[in-house]
Amino acid sequence: MFEKLFQLSSHKTTVRTEILAGITTFMTMAYILAVNPAILGSTGMDKHALFTATVLSTVIATMVMAFMANLPIAAAPGMGLNAFFAFTVVQVMGYSWQMAITAVFIEGLIFLVLTFFNVRELIVNSIPKTLKDAIPVGIGLFITFIGLQHSGLVVANSATLVTLGNMADRHVWVVLIGLLVTAVLVALDVKAAILIGILAGTLLGIPLGVTELPKGNLVSMPPSLSPIFAQFDWKDIFSADMLVVILTFLFVNLFDTVGTLLGVAAKAGLIDADGNFPKVKQALFADAIGTTFGAILGTSTITAYVESASGVAAGGRTGLTALSTAGMFLIALFFAPLFLLVPSAATAPALIIVGLFMVSSIASINFNDFTEAIPAFMTMVMMPFTYSIAQGIVFGMLAFVFIKLFTGKANQISITVYIIALLFLLKLVWM
Repeated sequence: MFEKLFQLSSHKTTVRTEILAGITTFMTMAYILAVNPAILGSTGMDKHALFTATVLSTVIATMVMAFMANLPIAAAPGMGLNAFFAFTVVQVMGYSWQMAITAVFIEGLIFLVLTFFNVRELIVNSIPKTLKDAIPVGIGLFITFIGLQHSGLVVANSATLVTLGNMADRHVWVVLIGLLVTAVLVALDVKAAILIGILAGTLLGIPLGVTELPKGNLVSMPPSLSPIFAQFDWKDIFSADMLVVILTFLFVNLFDTVGTLLGVAAKAGLIDADGNFPKVKQALFADAIGTTFGAILGTSTITAYVESASGVAAGGRTGLTALSTAGMFLIALFFAPLFLLVPSAATAPALIIVGLFMVSSIASINFNDFTEAIPAFMTMVMMPFTYSIAQGIVFGMLAFVFIKLFTGKANQISITVYIIALLFLLKLVWM
């Protein structure tokens, strides 16, 4: 059955590899089960209902990715987008969370229309090849930075922005030992190396007091969605603020998803020789459908997750990986305390190692041509330094257009790229 649905043999993979890869992806992104309710709950939304909404929206979007696109990519409420929802739209702009949910719902509908008419696919395919080669590298640096930050190995510093963390911290030692275990297993070509590393870090964290064992029952019924289900507020839909909110959601979600899809697909060998992604339309439908249903359920914008790269690094190549991840989230709906005991210190080594795997595509960039190299470099460095995949694409694309234009190579810029660059400029100036 799985062979027929996901063409495992043609992707040179097995059921066991795909399931382990799916579990690995789940382990590296399970933090969203705790973080999303915490962030959105600051708006007054019911945190228990948000837990259920987070799980169900993730399951829906990831299953669509599995069956419609046959890709090893998971989708869930996006970090950054949930913060914009809670801290900007609600707390700074003063709108109700019901209004913000309405904006997310409208965004999802717009994405469905744009995807149906191939507008989003056109944008993806128009991205210059040098940027497509740079995006996986930027994502690799970005998720490595996330891993270092979550681990406490790198911490904030008022003078230098970041600095080395406290090496006496037990969390840091869990990370370092977990990283060593994972690195050795990867070097020995153990297929489940990343998953074993996560489990090893979790177990090591128990005697060190880093892993908090659950108290009480491990099994519970999912909280009701009723406090947040379909709570739309239509009275401000024609306001200028609503337009700004919707456009911001659209922009960040579009290019976060595009960057993640291109980066993860490149590492999975799903990009053709011309740098195109044949399944991009189906993949974009997944996040559009997920966002629309997620808003109905009561959560913020759904986007493809960069942590999916950990599943690809573990051998995931088809939608069975995504289906396995969705299955794990569904199980977590009833066993939340068990899955939430995995500390960030245990998943950080996975993100760091996956960052290494992602940067290999840097070899495809032509560093002898500075009109290609500089835009690629801007893409790579701006992702971790702005903490945003979307901003990396913005600065890379603008660098590509202006450098090509002023060096007499305007013929290498397509009309679509000109339009995208203009929209990026407008976004930087007015949003």
